[in-house]
Amino acid sequence: MSAEPRAGRAPLWRDRAFGTYWIAQTLSAAGNAFAYLAVPLLVLEVTGSVAQMGLLTAVAGVASVIAGVFGGVLVDRYDRRRLMIVADLVRMVLFGLVPIVWLVSPQVWLLFVVLPICAAAGMLFQVAAVTAVRNLVDADRITEANGRLQATFAATAVLGPLLAGVVSARFGPAVAIAVNAASFALSAVGLRLIRLRTAQPADTAPMARERPLVEFLAGARFLWRQPVLRALTVLLSVFIFLTYGFTDVLIYHVTHDLGGTEGTVGIVLGLAALGTVAGALLVAPLRRRRGFGATWIGAHTLCGFAVAGVGVATTVPTVTALTAVYLCCLSVGGICSMSLRQEITPDHLLGRVTSAFWSTHYALGPAGAAILTWAAGRYGVPAVALVAGVGCLLVAVGGVFTPIRRARAPNRRPPHRDSGGPRPWARSAAEAPHGGGVGTPGT
Repeated sequence: MSAEPRAGRAPLWRDRAFGTYWIAQTLSAAGNAFAYLAVPLLVLEVTGSVAQMGLLTAVAGVASVIAGVFGGVLVDRYDRRRLMIVADLVRMVLFGLVPIVWLVSPQVWLLFVVLPICAAAGMLFQVAAVTAVRNLVDADRITEANGRLQATFAATAVLGPLLAGVVSARFGPAVAIAVNAASFALSAVGLRLIRLRTAQPADTAPMARERPLVEFLAGARFLWRQPVLRALTVLLSVFIFLTYGFTDVLIYHVTHDLGGTEGTVGIVLGLAALGTVAGALLVAPLRRRRGFGATWIGAHTLCGFAVAGVGVATTVPTVTALTAVYLCCLSVGGICSMSLRQEITPDHLLGRVTSAFWSTHYALGPAGAAILTWAAGRYGVPAVALVAGVGCLLVAVGGVFTPIRRARAPNRRPPHRDSGGPRPWARSAAEAPHGGGVGTPGT
């Protein structure tokens, strides 16, 4: 369990650097919430095929995995904030192309070009974003900071799908994707205003640079040699295989089986996202009181029941409620595992450890999405959801028989603050490129 927060400090929301970062991340998440609904609807509108939706998800997933192999090396070598800005600008331009092309004629092939590149940029962004939290707050506030970030993301996920559903129904899904593109521009501006702290001397161990693959493998070795992180990586890789295509299946279930419209899908995903808000707010006190193991295992147990229940649900309100439970528990489990990795991993390895975890974690996701959506179209959503739900329960049971059950985070001294307070346009030592070498690195 992480250390208790120290008294006498200003509330986290009053921290200028974290607050600016918080706003920038919220803007990015708001756009993602639009794309979350608009991209599948765009494919369904043109092709009418859930299998095509799954194939696009799978292709984007493969790009994420490939980007993850090198993303951690880049994050540990170069300015993390600048990498995030570049990733935002790339996604702004590419997503902006979609509505422009759709004005002339719908071209599904363009999505198979744009989405993988944006997914790769998104992976780089997420690896950098995880490492940035470590350089923004004290070590004993990492879980709280992650919880606040995820709660805000979830709040945007409530309004995002609702608004995306309305926009898609009124103007078409392509316009909703244009909103997504604009959000990345705003996020990039916000990121220009922050400055990261320097890392602790014990966490900064500059070494001669190696080949990118060698540096990535250094992160993978750390991940594999740490018993709790190894167990989390294996079990969560199975979990992502079972659930990576869940959103596509859910949208298909609501529109095909329950007769819902695009607006209905937006309402379901928007209201269900309240579960993510609840999970993000509950995770810190749950972890303090119950410990990492019980919190993580319990969350994934409830995920399994919720996924199975969605398949047999015959009304939209029931599907919404079960999806909210699923997202709540997904939020709790994800924040727990991400926070533990940030606490355990030395700063100079955090990018590569995060990269190695996500590359491994998501490796089975694309295949899972393709199989899940194909099976849903062929055998029906109830059968597929039941199998996936049982698989999630087995993942939770697996946690009981691994070091996850007894996992505790080490106590760390908080990273020191730079004198003079935040200087928005300056470049901190933590952001400066440094050597890689041997070492290693996870959500």
